[in-house]
Amino acid sequence: MADTLTQPDIDAALQHLPGWTQQESAIVKQYEFGGFGEAVEFVNRIAEAAEAVDHHPDIDIRYNKVRLALSTHSAGGLTAKDIMLAQEIEAVLQE
Repeated sequence: MADTLTQPDIDAALQHLPGWTQQESAIVKQYEFGGFGEAVEFVNRIAEAAEAVDHHPDIDIRYNKVRLALSTHSAGGLTAKDIMLAQEIEAVLQE
């Protein structure tokens, strides 16, 4: 099982993840797209990244808005896996 991050570690990581915020034991971000098709395309692209690292976000799609929440449920909180996946998601947006 992965070790959970300390609050100072979480705070430091969030400084490098614009738009991501902590909500209880998860980090979350909402993205907005031009329409439903763009939102689903984004979800499909991040699904590939998540599968590659075997770590999966909670995903909520509302027409053109996608809300992601990352937490390592097996560890009971945030771990380095969550931060790495958030970074990977941000990289997908730059492609």
